[in-house]
Amino acid sequence: ADIFAKQIRAIGQAGDTAWGISTSGSSPNVVKALETAKKMGLVTIAFTGRDGGKMATIADYVLNVSSTSVPRIQEVHITAGHAICEMVDYKLFKRPGA
Repeated sequence: ADIFAKQIRAIGQAGDTAWGISTSGSSPNVVKALETAKKMGLVTIAFTGRDGGKMATIADYVLNVSSTSVPRIQEVHITAGHAICEMVDYKLFKRPGA
């Protein structure tokens, strides 16, 4: 249950972003990582499904896919993740996506 929280403690710094992904929104290892990140002053983002679970109550920003279908939740998470990565890439390097 500590695997991701340990990584946050080891390399996270205040102002960094921690991004947790869970189709249930309640995966104990991801919940603990987001709780750790919040305590350390990181900005937290949660990609969740169903009703958002515990992660929706912790994170600063939440994308909740209100569905019980795991494949549908994952498809939205993947698409949104790619869009965010493209926007970050553009912001950092001013290169439009392919």
